[in-house]
Amino acid sequence: MPAEYRAAFIRGGTSKALVFHERDLPADRAAWDELFLRAMGSPDPYGRQLDGMGGGLSSLSKVCVVGPPSRPDADVDYLFAQVQVDRPAVDYTGNCGNMSSAIGPFAVDEGLVLAGDREASVRIHNVNTGKVIRSTFAVRDGRSVAGGGYRLQGVAGTGAPVRLDFLEPGGAATGALLPSGEATTELAVPASLVDASNPVVFLDAADMGLTATELPEALDELVTRVETVRRQGSVRMGLAEDEQAAGERRMTPFVAVVAPPAAYRTLSGDEVPADDIDLLVRFWSNGKAHRALPLTGAMCTAIAARLPGSVVHRHVRDREGSLRLGSPSGPLEVDAAVIPDSSAPEGFRVEYATAYRTTRRLFTGFVHA
Repeated sequence: MPAEYRAAFIRGGTSKALVFHERDLPADRAAWDELFLRAMGSPDPYGRQLDGMGGGLSSLSKVCVVGPPSRPDADVDYLFAQVQVDRPAVDYTGNCGNMSSAIGPFAVDEGLVLAGDREASVRIHNVNTGKVIRSTFAVRDGRSVAGGGYRLQGVAGTGAPVRLDFLEPGGAATGALLPSGEATTELAVPASLVDASNPVVFLDAADMGLTATELPEALDELVTRVETVRRQGSVRMGLAEDEQAAGERRMTPFVAVVAPPAAYRTLSGDEVPADDIDLLVRFWSNGKAHRALPLTGAMCTAIAARLPGSVVHRHVRDREGSLRLGSPSGPLEVDAAVIPDSSAPEGFRVEYATAYRTTRRLFTGFVHA
């Protein structure tokens, strides 16, 4: 007979996930994978996850576990699990920036962190990367505020903004901002291998025969070629011993193509003028073209844009302040502070990367798994 586990189902940014208290899960972590797979309805050869909570896309097949902090500079620990749709596999190798926006409000609403009125600041230790994220959001009567006027591209309606500051995000997976030791590395095509918030293989869209204005359906046709470059990048970054092992590690690194600003049409049919963005970006994650931008990938893009010699730096519009990234769902604004540091191997240090998301709890109850 299936067991019951208390959980919340929460939208964070452009993702959704089951969010568990660590205390409500089996003490034996070896049992977690099977539990998460059954809860999300994986593996599903039909790609729908109809027998679970997943939605047939990587952005809708996620699990978060929140517990007491394991380090003194954090308020809570947060473990992210990417549940594969078509395989019996759960990937813990990276973080989900979108779901990170749900963790601070969850911690306050569940009484893990006490907050007064007006504003709360929660320091979240992401266990996957060992990095701390500062989450700042509105509270009222000791609970997080979900309603507001902030519009997030890719999400219908509006909500209250959640500010996420990823602190010292460089080297999240490899320990180095530039794991290959250089701003541009020769793979099947020239690539910039950057590890900040999550590792990303950045490619010039033109080298892939693209403009970076394409929508996901067209990008999915290139998935085999993209996967070849992704596996090469994974090996060069030291994330996998060989390309076969890289194929088993689906979540990271991400792959992105970039191009100079140009007018394009979004998934909703809106026209985005070239003057409204500073860079065109298209991402693949978990073997599929992303319909928006993975938030950690967007932050890594903003950081790569500050690194001379990278393919991102080559194409970004020269402007001060935050960057407006043109995604399939519309512009996304992100910011990053990259400062010269002679003590760092790359000559630069990343102080922080910042973005805004919205989040909403959809239900609280029991998952049968």
